[in-house]
Amino acid sequence: MPNLDQLLQTVANIGWIFFAIFAIAVFVRTLLRRGPAMAILQLLSVRILLPLFLVICLTLLSAALVFVPPTDVAVVVSLISPGGVRPEPLRAGLHFIIPVLESDVLYPIYWQTYTMSNKIDEGAKVGDDSIRARTSDGQEVRLDSSVIFRLDLEQAVTIHVDWQERYIEDFIRPIIRGYVRTQVSQFTVKEVNSSARRDLEVTLGRLLSEAFASKGIILDQFLLRDITFTDEYAHAIEEKQVALENQEKAEHEAQEMRNLAEGERDKLKTVAEGQKEQIILAAEGQAQAIALEAQAQAEALKLIAEALAQNPDLLTYEYIDKLSPNIRAMLVPNNAPLILPLQDLVNDMNVDGPTATGAVTNTVTVEMEEQPVLGTPTANAITPETLVIPEILATPTPTATPQEIEAPQNP
Repeated sequence: MPNLDQLLQTVANIGWIFFAIFAIAVFVRTLLRRGPAMAILQLLSVRILLPLFLVICLTLLSAALVFVPPTDVAVVVSLISPGGVRPEPLRAGLHFIIPVLESDVLYPIYWQTYTMSNKIDEGAKVGDDSIRARTSDGQEVRLDSSVIFRLDLEQAVTIHVDWQERYIEDFIRPIIRGYVRTQVSQFTVKEVNSSARRDLEVTLGRLLSEAFASKGIILDQFLLRDITFTDEYAHAIEEKQVALENQEKAEHEAQEMRNLAEGERDKLKTVAEGQKEQIILAAEGQAQAIALEAQAQAEALKLIAEALAQNPDLLTYEYIDKLSPNIRAMLVPNNAPLILPLQDLVNDMNVDGPTATGAVTNTVTVEMEEQPVLGTPTANAITPETLVIPEILATPTPTATPQEIEAPQNP
């Protein structure tokens, strides 16, 4: 939608066109009818001067009215003001200035972006407009950058006086390129390609903000869009990165193997601990079983002792029961104890005849099962020194002597 001053300017321009056509038509017609002199006089008549006055008034009115949009600020160049310019800019809205003696110049106060890039269609200039700089170790890098800024409303008059519309080409662009080159030279190429890039960006933003503010420009952000290295350095970086990735892969595989080994070790340790616990439990169970068995044997012996105390012949019965499978018949003296070593028995029988006491003796006939001959006497062989003769199935014989006791000898 056109502004009021623009609309008046358009109407004034149309009025000038119609006035020119009307004046030419009057002049030509008068020239043809009445001659040149009358034609010139006709141009000075009210018929011509009145439309001329109206068109001039409309033109002056359109020049006196100035509408400033909200995105701009107007600097008034004045022939009657000190320094040739009004000290205060015109803000958004409709304003009046003195036609012919004053004129307005609009400056944008919205945020603008200026980009320098090596791509053809990205930067403000066509072609490679990136910033070439050298690092502290002599490596060349190319930096694509952008700045977001706007003009300070209060400093619009100063910007007009210092730079006019050239503030981008003559101030912003050179100051960015200069600061970028200076700061990049403080870093090595490795730092520029690492986390120090963020420090570089922050430092450049701070320095540019201070430089812009001194000229009435507000910096919002400085952006390092891209950093390009030489082909040789980029190739070296790529090879190094591949080597690092291979090393990390090998370390990862080694770590996996270590993890598997540790897992197997923990598994074996767990199994060993389980086996140890089982052995301990088995040993404890065996110890308890032995203790119970010993306790049972002690109780059994106690019961046996009590049984023997009540019935002494029980031991004789058990002894006879053990010997009975190998003994068919036995005769012993009737005055001999039930269990008596053979040597003692013989000694007793040889004292003062058959017995020392004159007791009647019995003739004992013992028939033993023959033992197998294995070259040496067996454990079951009976000798005079070890023979124990119980009184079992004995038939009394008054004339029995110790020599009549027959015991089988081992072959």
